Amino acid sequence: MKFITDWRQVLGRAWSVRLMLLAAFLSGVEAVSPWLGGFLEPGHLALFSALATSGAFVARFLAQKDFDDET
Repeated sequence: MKFITDWRQVLGRAWSVRLMLLAAFLSGVEAVSPWLGGFLEPGHLALFSALATSGAFVARFLAQKDFDDET
């Protein structure tokens, strides 16, 4: 496995990465939600996490401006 040459730029700017981080955050919040007072119904955070993951999957295949296609 070899990193792409501009991996730092991709890590900071790619929507797929941002959405994967959001999905991870939502999964973590869901895990601790019983101790947070249950501000959302069970399963809502899982749904939002699934939507963020699906968006990341789609964003991974879309061309994003300000990136060169040199992978």
